[in-house]
Amino acid sequence: MAEPPAPPAFPGLSPDERRLVEALRARDEDAFMELIDRYQASLVRVAMMYVGSHAVAEDVVAETWLGVLRGIDGFQGRSSLRTWIYRILTNTAKTRAQRERRSISFASLGDGDDGPAVDPDRFLPPGDPAAGAWASPPRGWDGLPEATLLSAETRSVIDAAIEQLPPTQREVIRLRDVEGFSSAEVRALLALSETNQRVLLHRARSKVRAALERYLSEDTA
Repeated sequence: MAEPPAPPAFPGLSPDERRLVEALRARDEDAFMELIDRYQASLVRVAMMYVGSHAVAEDVVAETWLGVLRGIDGFQGRSSLRTWIYRILTNTAKTRAQRERRSISFASLGDGDDGPAVDPDRFLPPGDPAAGAWASPPRGWDGLPEATLLSAETRSVIDAAIEQLPPTQREVIRLRDVEGFSSAEVRALLALSETNQRVLLHRARSKVRAALERYLSEDTA
């Protein structure tokens, strides 16, 4: 009787990630370049959350890629390949920031924050399929063309509002809403509980929405 086929390696990974892991372990240069093409720009943006210049962020990313090559044989697939790569990045960036005396603590939930900048009642409640969206939109929002909401100027208002957030809120909203990470990935990268991640994201989004509301109200006055 023929033996049953062996279970696939890394059953928790997608077929695409299993392919990449196997290729990287075989020292396939094309697979490595594929990863660089896929993640380089985003890795630099995330590194910039920790260090003070684009040049240093690029150095951090270069160290990250070296870490990937050195560590791939020991990768056990407990997280996705992407999360593993970004965890190497964040650890490398934090170490670099400490060396430059720019370390940021992520242990504080509130960061000295005094609560949401927008009344929580203006958002749809948890459990609603659209939870977190506006129940009562910002003044000046209705009737604006989509081009206005997506304009470079509007985006600059959003970016400026994010930059003014306390450090941990800024991390969470950038990873979730700019880089497109899932809640589970953000919790793994920043060592946050599910509740902490949710509260930080809500506070960050409420402040960004408040800034956008002020901008739209001024623009339509």
